[in-house]
Amino acid sequence: MSTLSQWQLRAAFAARLSEMYGREVPAYTTLVDVSREVNEDVLRVRGADATRLGSIGRVTAERHGAIRVGTPRELGQVARIFGALGMHPVGFYDLREAAASAVPVVSTAFRPVDGEELARNPFRVFTSMLTPADPRFFDTELRVSLEAFLADRELFPPELLALADRAAAERELPQEEAERFLHLAVRAFELSAEPVDKSWYETLERISAVAADIGGVRSTHVNHLTPRVLDIDELYRRMTDRGIEMIDTIQGPPAWKGPDVLLRQTSFRALAEPRAMRTPDGSVISGALRVRFGEVEARGIALTREGRALYDELLGHVDEQASRNPSASRGELARAVWERHLPGSEQELAAEGLAYFTYHLHPDRPRDGGRPPTGVGELLRQGWVRAEPIVYEDFLPRSAAGIFQSNLSGEGTRHGDQQGTAYDADWLSGAIGRDVLDPFALYARQQNDSLAHVAHELGLTGTLS
Repeated sequence: MSTLSQWQLRAAFAARLSEMYGREVPAYTTLVDVSREVNEDVLRVRGADATRLGSIGRVTAERHGAIRVGTPRELGQVARIFGALGMHPVGFYDLREAAASAVPVVSTAFRPVDGEELARNPFRVFTSMLTPADPRFFDTELRVSLEAFLADRELFPPELLALADRAAAERELPQEEAERFLHLAVRAFELSAEPVDKSWYETLERISAVAADIGGVRSTHVNHLTPRVLDIDELYRRMTDRGIEMIDTIQGPPAWKGPDVLLRQTSFRALAEPRAMRTPDGSVISGALRVRFGEVEARGIALTREGRALYDELLGHVDEQASRNPSASRGELARAVWERHLPGSEQELAAEGLAYFTYHLHPDRPRDGGRPPTGVGELLRQGWVRAEPIVYEDFLPRSAAGIFQSNLSGEGTRHGDQQGTAYDADWLSGAIGRDVLDPFALYARQQNDSLAHVAHELGLTGTLS
């Protein structure tokens, strides 16, 4: 009997989820089509340089999704489903702190972590969990009602979870079971036609539109799907030219003449979608909710902790300058700050320890019998090794919060005088029963493994630095 391995399940799930979302949100299909057009044009103009951060096959197939759940139990079930696909929780994101408006969620991202698995299919899902215990958003009475509502619902059928556990344990599923798993998994993230309790939804919406989307309904759904594009500025222009309303900005680093780093994101605005609404007298009326949108991303080089600290510092400079010059273009301000403070080449990023690379022996390295240097910077400068950038596979809390905020119907309510409830990666690991991995450690391991291989090939002892 033929079987589907975890990566094949992951690729099939990503493709079917994309097809489903395209049927439900037609503007997403337009986004995918325009992304493909832009990628083809960039590839034609830039050639091999366009694929420095991933083959065109990978970039074209690449997606990340976003979902929202209400409780640690539900998040643990999500972890089981994505565990079946070879995806692990990576990174902890506190959007409560990153957002100016009311976004009462903490998040992680499920993704492959092995380089070979990422190359096969890098599907990732940004997954947010509501924080009903945070008194800045929910008073005691509302918290009790919300937690009771969440405890009474079932997002994922037992059959789906059982198949997920089998796939995780055996690292594959027979064809028939795989088909059933994929069917149930995609269906679990479709938008439900069940009428929404209008009064309950509006109660939560006054606190936060995100809270209402999570806790105001008895199901979950894909909040957005995100293709990857090689020129996000050009995509933004083309989508706008097609009459699709985009959010006001591209989140993340600015467009500049130096290396692309981290992640740039934008989206079209959440669309008003018809939904059945149940009124207090029991009747069902036609309403509309704005909860789903289409996002697009451009990925750059992963930064080290030092590089990330510099990135955050530069954002602070831009914020300060923007507050002093409210009429100035934030993009122009950011570009000027980047060009003053961020190294303008990959080699400089590597030499200053600001970004992650894998290192490989240069085919044209010196062969005059001389002893190679023991420092990475000198190995690069003298042509002994070449550096290949490691793609940033994760997310930026401020950018994610910016996308969320840009698609909210209102600011919501947040009581800043209250002490917020503490959540961190350790808490989340305990809540879902598996370790939330540190993305910096994953990138560092990939880089260090390559350095160890280079040292061995060159006959060097000790650790390259």
